[in-house]
Amino acid sequence: MAPKFGTSGLRGLVTELTQACVSNYVHAFAASCDTGAGLFVGHDLRASSPDLAKSVARAAAEVGVRVFHCGPIPTPALALAAIEAGAGAIMVTGSHIPADRNGLKFYTPQGEITKDEEGAITGALGAPQMRASPAEIIDLPTAAAAYHARYANAFRNALDGKSIGVYQHSAVGRDTLSTLLQDLGATVIPLGRSDVFVPVDTEAVSDGVRQQLRSWAQAHDLTAIVSTDADGDRPLMTDQHGDIVPGDILGQITAAVLGADTVVTPVSSNSGVGLSGCFENVLRTQIGSPYVIAGMQAAKGCVVGYEANGGFLLGFAAKGPTAPLPALMTRDALLPLLCVLTKAAKTDVASLVAAEPARFTVADRLQDIDAAQSGPFIAALRQDSSARSAFLEQLDGKCVAVDETDGLRMTLHDARIVHLRPSGNAPELRIYVEAGSPAIAHTTLANGLDALRANLGLS
Repeated sequence: MAPKFGTSGLRGLVTELTQACVSNYVHAFAASCDTGAGLFVGHDLRASSPDLAKSVARAAAEVGVRVFHCGPIPTPALALAAIEAGAGAIMVTGSHIPADRNGLKFYTPQGEITKDEEGAITGALGAPQMRASPAEIIDLPTAAAAYHARYANAFRNALDGKSIGVYQHSAVGRDTLSTLLQDLGATVIPLGRSDVFVPVDTEAVSDGVRQQLRSWAQAHDLTAIVSTDADGDRPLMTDQHGDIVPGDILGQITAAVLGADTVVTPVSSNSGVGLSGCFENVLRTQIGSPYVIAGMQAAKGCVVGYEANGGFLLGFAAKGPTAPLPALMTRDALLPLLCVLTKAAKTDVASLVAAEPARFTVADRLQDIDAAQSGPFIAALRQDSSARSAFLEQLDGKCVAVDETDGLRMTLHDARIVHLRPSGNAPELRIYVEAGSPAIAHTTLANGLDALRANLGLS
């Protein structure tokens, strides 16, 4: 199976991301999209990423695109540096997927590529390239400085007196995050640093990691523990007890802190955003930042977007506590972390979360399930109400409404929500659950996973 575009750019096995494959996509991007003043290239810390970044740089330079090689850098920091320089960017990262896979994320000088631009890239694959003199490749190891300054200025002294754990694992921005928190006044406790790549999915954190986070919180008496996924565009935060705050709850709180009037978020996000009464408009989209971006571009006013994984997009010029926050049209992890920590300064993170509408989401996935296996099953549930009823009986539920915006989202008679969706860029079947209490949500998720395994012949 060849690499393909999904909701987070190009993804595939490392063995499939050959020089020829990478060159094909880079050439198509350069031919079909605006790269402005050149191309900024960065990468995460998985073992295959540095060499793939060199492949990207060579491919761009050979078609006359000037390259700024930024080395290991968080994705939003790379995007910000490119936007400020009026340049395009390519980030080499597989985000949360295992180390045997990797990918490319593409940016124009305006931010993340849109679905139209994605189509233009795929349409240009394999097309003859215009001859050009090779361009230079310039090392730019200081590209993350503007990202640090953005938040150091806007949240100056906001974390004085706080003790914050940083779960470092193998996140490319682990040192950037730790230094920033210290500059904002916090005492930082480094936790779980790894020299081996650790795939962290902020939507599906394992039970083992959850227990470790609770143990760290208890041992160190922390205000919170913070982290990101591998490339730094999805946040991970716990409260003072070490319990994870879901990414969409971080999004709800951040949107309110920033004074947004319109929120754009995928259909999988917590429905409490519409129940809070804080926003004039809540627009639901398919899952994936390109769809969120399209919704934001169509909206007016003070608009923000976020995903259930916590990646936050700022679509207007907002105000931080001590300096402006210009728009940044790419998923970002630092803004929601800092907004929630600042908002919790007069209370605590757990109390802040408890003040949100009482809707609770959990999610998990079955791995190594390709679309050929999961697709027919979900199609049957979509088309046949009897099949749907039989599946939901295993969860003690009856379906009262169906939403097919992305995958199959079923609302049950007791206001629980069960949402099934094959991943767009990995062999996974995801299940999202929402309920009126954490216990009911977790029980439904566990039962849902068991039912999926049984129906797919996995148990």
